[in-house]
Amino acid sequence: MSNLDDIKKTLQQLSPQELAEFRAWFLEFDELAWDQQIEADSRAGKLGALAAEALAEHRAGKTRETF
Repeated sequence: MSNLDDIKKTLQQLSPQELAEFRAWFLEFDELAWDQQIEADSRAGKLGALAAEALAEHRAGKTRETF
């Protein structure tokens, strides 16, 4: 059995309260991983083309304020 299978089995055995606590923890864990990936991609220059495209569209009047 793999680690993932073990985790799935364990999660199925959690009480509703424990599952809620796990969800809250995992959400924070996942958000941190996402932030770290975005930061790494930014440092590596992977987002530059997207930023340039967005700025060009904004300057061309193709954007609108949504608030």
